Amino acid sequence: MHQTSPGVERAVAGARVWADRLGSEPVRLAHFVLALLEEDEGRPAVLLEHTGLSVSQTREWLERTESPVAPDTSVLFNAARAWSITFRHDPEFLTDAFLIAVLNAHPVFRAEVTTAGFGPDRLERILTKTAPDAQEPDVQLAVFEVPGATAEMDAGRVLDASFNRAREAARVLEDYCRFVLDDQFLTQQVKELRHGLASASQKLPQRMLLAARETLRDVGTTATAGNEYERTSPAHVAIVNLKRLQESLRSLEEFGKVFGPELGRELEAIRYRSYTLERAISLGAVSRERLAAANLYVLLTRSQCVSALDWTIREAARGGANVFQLREKTLSDRELIECARNVRQWTRETGTLFIINDRPDIAKLCEADGVHLGQDDLCVKDARRIVGPDALIGVSTHSIEQLRQAVLDGADYIGIGPTFPSRTKTFDHFPGLEFVRAASAESSIPAFALGGISSTNIAEVVAVGAKRIAVSSAISTADEPEQAARLLKAALPD
Repeated sequence: MHQTSPGVERAVAGARVWADRLGSEPVRLAHFVLALLEEDEGRPAVLLEHTGLSVSQTREWLERTESPVAPDTSVLFNAARAWSITFRHDPEFLTDAFLIAVLNAHPVFRAEVTTAGFGPDRLERILTKTAPDAQEPDVQLAVFEVPGATAEMDAGRVLDASFNRAREAARVLEDYCRFVLDDQFLTQQVKELRHGLASASQKLPQRMLLAARETLRDVGTTATAGNEYERTSPAHVAIVNLKRLQESLRSLEEFGKVFGPELGRELEAIRYRSYTLERAISLGAVSRERLAAANLYVLLTRSQCVSALDWTIREAARGGANVFQLREKTLSDRELIECARNVRQWTRETGTLFIINDRPDIAKLCEADGVHLGQDDLCVKDARRIVGPDALIGVSTHSIEQLRQAVLDGADYIGIGPTFPSRTKTFDHFPGLEFVRAASAESSIPAFALGGISSTNIAEVVAVGAKRIAVSSAISTADEPEQAARLLKAALPD
């Protein structure tokens, strides 16, 4: 997707209008130039005037010229973008760069406009101030002038205030992630963002920022909003400061462009990073609340249950199971949806959460509470488009890197493991208890240790920091699922 100015977009639409006006079926290169010259005070018109040519006479000449057919717009856009990157170090191109791309698009047209006095080489020299001809005015277009001291001080005042606001908001968020969430990964993410802000600010003269600061006479220091001093919870504090951070970053990005495109791009990247953090922090808060009491998660396959599926669910729920996942790999879609709808009814009756394995479409159709995804299944983004914003999405993770990615992708909870060999599923690799230990310390996202966990080894899992577990055969093959669930539940920390 190209970054263009509104003037370029108007010129593309205007070229078609000019082609129709002049009775041409295809859009020709001259039609683009005519569209670019329609705005008398636009960059192309001002640029043309600096060659000493009359804009009105040039328009008349272009209307009479049978120029070559224009290539696809994407070709012109690519050329304009390349020119802008080369001479302005900015992929966003303006109408002057687009004009040069049009003039260079065909050798015949290039020769014609050069003879007429506004060849692309001549316009480029005026724009870039390189090797001017003796006949050309030794001036630079006013629209391309570098800001003077007054403009720098004005922009500097905005940047100084916005850097301060952004850093302060980032510090509040870091404290929230560190002291409220006890989340090592999110704390590190916010800290890196804060360091990125500090690095960006160092690209500006620090003396200029301090000299531009004016707190005593700042008209905004006495302006307050009605709810500015209202905070209902630590989570509310985090939400408010996420928005403050993003607003400050937008202001920094825009005014930072006064000092060059590089600073603007760097701040833009930090702003996008803040959006990802907002999702991880905000969705994580909702997930933690919704899954606060959920610590015993049961994965069920009908054929592996020693008793009827509905009886197993009811008995396990009486014993304290909070979440049930239907994991059926061999059923046809029709059989799966029928089974899932039955499980949905039984989990509603027991007041427990219901998750479908692998299939967000089935989860949506049977009104499940969510879907669980493996590393080879749909990504969180695509699954979310199917199940909607309120459904829970879990992701199986087998390494710290996968865990971190799941958090940033917006997962509501994760599975961590496999911990031990399983009686119901085969694995090629066992991260084991060390991964459970590392994952439990890394993130505060609800995490269920899984894989071969039973009443005989659950103490080892809890000892390395796990607070939630997911089991299968420990419940499905038990003669008394209620008692099996109670034993597992009793071993978990409160």
